Amino acid sequence: MALKVYADRMSQPSRAVILFCKVNGIDFEEILVDIFKNQQFSPEYKAINPMHQVPAIVDGRFKLFERYPGDLIKRAKIHSVLDWHHANLRRGSAGLVFNTLLAQLDGHQSYPQVVNQAEGILLKSLSMLEKFWLKDGRFLVGGSQPSIADISLVCEIMQLELLSEKERDRILGPFKKVVQWIEDTKIATAPHFDEVHGVLFNAQKRFRERMKTKPELKAKL
Repeated sequence: MALKVYADRMSQPSRAVILFCKVNGIDFEEILVDIFKNQQFSPEYKAINPMHQVPAIVDGRFKLFERYPGDLIKRAKIHSVLDWHHANLRRGSAGLVFNTLLAQLDGHQSYPQVVNQAEGILLKSLSMLEKFWLKDGRFLVGGSQPSIADISLVCEIMQLELLSEKERDRILGPFKKVVQWIEDTKIATAPHFDEVHGVLFNAQKRFRERMKTKPELKAKL
């Protein structure tokens, strides 16, 4: 029986898992859980994931993480990167995009203090990537090919594509090594990378169109 991945490609963790499966040739069935329709809160999905989060993976054998490196030291380093990611990069990236774009498009108020805090966390995280995590090679933890850590973090940073091109470049521009690492990861995971991010690119176009009708939002982005 194929692995079942319950996901929404607008979600960074969902894209990371889907991309990882595709790159590693893992047979899986993708089942959409539309987070913009709050399907993650449905009784049916609650039976799968009581935490109401995507992605969720259903497989009696659960072979997904058997593709981690066999080297225990390298595996431990990857776990360290992923732990750091959730406490730092994800907080900054998701917090910034939500509070500068998604919240306002949904009619919610954006608080400058929260935006500034999220951007500060994001910039500090990008600096950490530039100076520490990427110091040993093209990919994280000195790998010659992208690991689940590279895929997860690059998918996170891709959320910035939802911002205006000017804002995205302002944030990423100073971090030349990070920008090159993103490009290297895209190339190494082609053609799956662009296909998995297709939903995000389509959303980018829709959001840019909506920004044209909301001059106050465009001014903040």
